[in-house]
Amino acid sequence: MVTSVPRLVIAAPSSGSGKTTVATGLMAALTERGLAVSPHKVGPDYIDPGYHALATGRTGRNLDAYLCGPELIAPLFLHGARGCDVAVVEGVMGLYDGAAGEGELASTAQVAKLLGAPVVLVVDASSQSRSVAALVHGFASWDPGVRIGGVILNKVASDRHEELLREALDASGVPVLGVLRRAPQVDTPSRHLGLVPVAERRAEAVAAVAAMAAQVRAGCDLEALLALAHGARALPVPAWEPPVTDAGGAAVVAVAGGAAFTFSYAEHTELLTAAGADVVPFDPLRDERLPEGTAGLVIGGGFPEVYADGLSANEPLRRAVAALALSGAPVAAECAGLLYLCRELDGRPMCGVLDASARMSERLTLGYRDAVAVSDGVLAAAGTRMRGHEFHRTAVEPGAGAAPAWGMRVPHRRVEGFVHRGVHASYLHTHWAAAPGAARRFVERCRTS
Repeated sequence: MVTSVPRLVIAAPSSGSGKTTVATGLMAALTERGLAVSPHKVGPDYIDPGYHALATGRTGRNLDAYLCGPELIAPLFLHGARGCDVAVVEGVMGLYDGAAGEGELASTAQVAKLLGAPVVLVVDASSQSRSVAALVHGFASWDPGVRIGGVILNKVASDRHEELLREALDASGVPVLGVLRRAPQVDTPSRHLGLVPVAERRAEAVAAVAAMAAQVRAGCDLEALLALAHGARALPVPAWEPPVTDAGGAAVVAVAGGAAFTFSYAEHTELLTAAGADVVPFDPLRDERLPEGTAGLVIGGGFPEVYADGLSANEPLRRAVAALALSGAPVAAECAGLLYLCRELDGRPMCGVLDASARMSERLTLGYRDAVAVSDGVLAAAGTRMRGHEFHRTAVEPGAGAAPAWGMRVPHRRVEGFVHRGVHASYLHTHWAAAPGAARRFVERCRTS
């Protein structure tokens, strides 16, 4: 099968150059034209896809070559882009920055090559003029396999500044496809782990996305960008599909959501459904009971530390979660979910499923992890190797139970997390598309526990 979806990768020389503004604004501007736009994000980031979804009305999806392997990037892309007119892929960090010590692995450049997609380089031009040509030339010539099809100049101060930049780039061979002036109204607030998620500021996020769209509309050549997207080569691979399991009646799997638990990959729900689960969302800040008939519970990442008072105040739900875990039902908890299952978080009572306490920390824990399941759990048998990602400013004491969840191989050896009865809880974020057996194993345990 050869499939062609017009597509662009929005990249930059470094973080903070304006990738999210340009990518989100472009998604929204093209959607306003009546196009079905497929939004994607390189890397493990959960927050940017929320803004992408707001801009396009479609689920934002991640493309992470470390978590999923390079071979799944094009199939996952085609899965998300099915039926769309054009796709916009927002990069991560600088164009050539990837997993530490792994060369180009998980970089925006690698993903662009795997997708056969042209790259649009967003350059923060606020403190340069003629030097911009040297910068663009360097990025365009560094890897011949990466096609930089155009540049968008961001944070341009004036007409004269724009004139100087364009003159400098005339001889570079890379066309200028947009010029954006400084516009504070498109800024989005950040805190200890990055941007504030859409779910926590929806009205303000809608306004911010509208401002991004207006800025891109006014400053970018949308026709030229679309023409560039149509130049992407066809991909000779089939779209990814979650493997369907025909194993009897559906099992109700409750999935935590709401403002406190916003981190989730769309493929997880799709894999659970394909494995025979009836996936029912609930909000631990508002719902006092688990969904009717809950046979298993998934609590992903998010910001429980921000909502510790509200989560603690919902005592009926905390008791229900504890009772479900005590019954031996499968419970999969990642990062925020781990904190919620502890005795306490920053002194506030939590569910008490785990004999551990959690607190905010000054130390940022961030990076990819190469892990092996230490104990047989509801997600993996002991010895199963999985890759994951950690991203938090909290600490749990103790860091591992009598039966740890994972043994970390990268960046240093240690054990982490808890496997107890049907509970599998850890800081490690994983992408189940790389290990579809995890969802199948979880649902099977829901039927038999």
